Amino acid sequence: MMKYIAEILVRHDIVKTNFETPFVWVSGIHSPIYCDCREIISIPEARDAIVAAFLEKIETENFAVDIISGTATAGIPWAAFVAQALDKPMLYVRPEPKKHGAGKQVEGRGDRGKNVLVVEDALSTAGSSVRSAEALRKELDANVENILAIFSWDTPAAPRTAAAANLKLWPLTYFDEIADTLEESRKITAEQKSELERFHADPPNWWGK
Repeated sequence: MMKYIAEILVRHDIVKTNFETPFVWVSGIHSPIYCDCREIISIPEARDAIVAAFLEKIETENFAVDIISGTATAGIPWAAFVAQALDKPMLYVRPEPKKHGAGKQVEGRGDRGKNVLVVEDALSTAGSSVRSAEALRKELDANVENILAIFSWDTPAAPRTAAAANLKLWPLTYFDEIADTLEESRKITAEQKSELERFHADPPNWWGK
């Protein structure tokens, strides 16, 4: 499955590279590669493949799921697609609680104490996913154990951050698969792939070296 998803992302130019003017992640890391998963929602073929892969992962791993929740904003459409397919309630989690109204961070309606599966688009440090899980636990006393994502940069920080919050990460594909597929598709050279690998070995310190 991982290779298949990587091929979809590369074929549809969801993955982009720029070695001279790096992309900047939410975490502040400068990166020569960017995976713009938001674009997939506009490509029915790719969108359907991702949703099917999510559903397969849920089934094969036998996740206990009462509610699907998306991280705002990129995870919201994927949570909606999966919730619709499973006929489950859906929630989404704001980056921070509202400063007006009821002051909620979790939007939607969910019973307390339920099994909630969080859906994300891409994982870098996993910080936003963990914050979403913690908000669900706090506001709904939810049982949150797993985070589904389309893609992981597979940084050292991600599994540490998730493990500290008693969470498991389940991306559909990883950085290595993407890098291999980019080279196989001749969208990058062997030298550029080596640069991607150098970035991957130490993301916070890659830029400027």
